[in-house]
Amino acid sequence: MLSIKNFKKKYDEFELDCTMKVEEGQITGIVGENGAGKSTTFKAILGLVKGDSGCITLFGKDPQQLTREDKEKIGVAFTDAGFSAYLRIKDVVPVLSNVYPSFEKEKFLKYCENLKLPLDKKLKEFSTGMKAKLNVLIAVSHRAPFLILDEPTAGLDVTAREQVLDLLRGYMSENEERSILVSSHISSDLEGLCDDIYMIHEGKIILHETMDEILNSYGVLKVTEEQWQRLDKSYLLRKKKESYGYACLTGQKRYYVENNPDVTVENGNLDEVIIMMIRGEAV
Repeated sequence: MLSIKNFKKKYDEFELDCTMKVEEGQITGIVGENGAGKSTTFKAILGLVKGDSGCITLFGKDPQQLTREDKEKIGVAFTDAGFSAYLRIKDVVPVLSNVYPSFEKEKFLKYCENLKLPLDKKLKEFSTGMKAKLNVLIAVSHRAPFLILDEPTAGLDVTAREQVLDLLRGYMSENEERSILVSSHISSDLEGLCDDIYMIHEGKIILHETMDEILNSYGVLKVTEEQWQRLDKSYLLRKKKESYGYACLTGQKRYYVENNPDVTVENGNLDEVIIMMIRGEAV
C-alpha cells in the first residue's frame, strides 16, 4: 500500500531519514516525541513535501503524481479538517458529496448521530473532542482503502476514544484490503489497534516491531549494580541508570526470566518501550 525507502528531507537543524512500509490489510502505528518527524513524514506521503533523496510510493505511484481518482482513495484526519469554522455539519455534507463520488451520506449521518455530533451547530463551537470525532468520520466516509490519521483520539474521553477505535476496527473489517497509518500519543489506543509500530526519534526510525511482539516478548529488567556486572547483555536493547542500579530493555523477556531467577523482569508495554528507546542508552 505504502513504501518509503531512504526518504530524506533536510531543514536547517533537522533531517528526516525514513524507511518504512504499510502492508495491505494492516494497521500501522508511528510514535515519537513532538518534532521527531511524524508530521513531515505524513506531509511527504501526501505529496506536500518534496524530498532531497529517496522515494515514496503510494498505490505504486509517486505521491506527487497521484491523479484525482488516486487521491480519492485516501482518507485523512488531521487536527484541522480544513472546513470553515462557520460551517455546520449539514453544510459540509454536500461538499463531501461533490468531492467524493463514493461518499456514503446516510452512513455518515448515522455515525454523526451515534457520536453525538450536532448537524446544526457551527464547527467553531465544537469542542476539541467533537472536532476529532468529525475528522475521523470524514476520513472514513468515502470508503478510501488507505487512511492517514494524525492523533485521531486526541482530546477525547475514554468512552469517545473507544467509539472512534471501534469505528476504525469496523472500517477495517468491512474490507480486508484496507490499510491505516496512524500516530498517537495515547499508547493504549495503539496497543489495542495496531498490527505493527514504527518508532521515530530525531528524524530516524529507531524501532520497528509487531505489536504482539512488543506486548509478549519485550520487558524491562530491574537490576542492581552487582547483577548488572554478571548479566548476559546479549539480548539487551537499552539501559537507563536508576537509583537501584539499571533498568534494561529487552526483546527477549523469556530468556532472562528463565536464566536469571533473581532478576526482576517486568512485562513490557508501548510506553515503557518508547521511554527506554528514547531516554536509554545503547548497551
